[in-house]
Amino acid sequence: MRGELNGLKKLVLDVNPYAFYVHCFAHQLQLVVVAVVKGVLAVSDFFGHTNKIVNMLEHGEILSGKGEHQETSLARPGDTRWGSHHKTLIRIYQMWDSVVEVLHGISLDGADADDRGLASGFMINMETFEFVLILHLMLRVLGLTNDLSQALQQKDQNIVCAMNMIVSVKSLLQKLRDDGWEPFLISTTNFCAARNIIVPNIDDNISARGYPRRSRKMVTCLHHYKVTIFNEVLDRNIVEMNNRFSETSTRLLKCIACLDPRDSFSNFDHDKLVELANIYSIDFSSQELYLLTDQLNIYIDVMKRSTEFLACDSLSSLALKLVQSSQHLVFPLVYRLIRLALTLPVATASVERVFSAMNIIKTDLRNKMGDDWLNDLMVCFVEREIFAKISDKEIMVHFHALKNRRGHLPLQPRVQYAITS
Repeated sequence: MRGELNGLKKLVLDVNPYAFYVHCFAHQLQLVVVAVVKGVLAVSDFFGHTNKIVNMLEHGEILSGKGEHQETSLARPGDTRWGSHHKTLIRIYQMWDSVVEVLHGISLDGADADDRGLASGFMINMETFEFVLILHLMLRVLGLTNDLSQALQQKDQNIVCAMNMIVSVKSLLQKLRDDGWEPFLISTTNFCAARNIIVPNIDDNISARGYPRRSRKMVTCLHHYKVTIFNEVLDRNIVEMNNRFSETSTRLLKCIACLDPRDSFSNFDHDKLVELANIYSIDFSSQELYLLTDQLNIYIDVMKRSTEFLACDSLSSLALKLVQSSQHLVFPLVYRLIRLALTLPVATASVERVFSAMNIIKTDLRNKMGDDWLNDLMVCFVEREIFAKISDKEIMVHFHALKNRRGHLPLQPRVQYAITS
């Protein structure tokens, strides 16, 4: 997408050097979690075992869809679907005893010797203090980021709300890092004690992870669990979020947020909107930049005096209302800023859903359809909520009025059929 030589960003900039590349917030958040998992050895090993346990349990009672377990299937996770990781970990936590029981049953009665050996190994790995600790830690971390991820994938995401949520998640992660170790250790220890899982002495020495025993590199259990796992996971999360959601990368979005009409234009900021016009300098001459200052003052005064515009709840509805009332001709420079702002969504989740829908529309039986026909079908499928509100009569009348055809459709929607013998 953003390759320096042949990426889509480079190709677009070749055509329009003043275009801006905004990385999808939802995707950036996914990359934060991926970087953490792949950067901490213990967590990477944990998810490796979790994936294998899910695969093993696909043939066990838990996934049979019978009785009380019919709503507890374990979703197979992937790098682009980290919400499924969170869902899987929640279910493993809630069904811990059942998961262990199924693995124990497979280890004893499995039809295949390899499966029996694997199930036994997975059960032994699950019933360790480290596995339980990482399970609890990732539930906390993914719990914070998952809610943010769901919010960022909304079709009409408020930029200001997105900025505030990102700041809140950063703050909560930092608070967990600074003050959360003691209560976290207590909850993990209580979970282990209730299931007869051995809890190591926190002051004992153990071999450092990633080093052979002959190196004789030893660390305390406290250092291993708190520093190597707990602190490392949270530090990587915080650093990655600061890097991917930095002040520089969100400067443009913060300026655009000042156009948001919600809450009686409470986010309006004159200076930031002038800064936004300077960012798009190719679209505004020096004279227009000078005129924009006064036009913004008049614009916000008119908007706040009109109940019609105060009722707008999104930038798109504001733009539509300006056109319907011909105010876009009165405030052409402000309207130009709004049009530019509408080209920069916070998230591309809705665009990605279109690509997913393409697999439904363009099947093997339709693989030779032309681009125009595919485009028409895609519009109908993606915007089906809008099309569902249009009656068949309206479609027939509109189609009939386009041009004269050999067979004219009746003006009345009712069609009388005569049966002749």
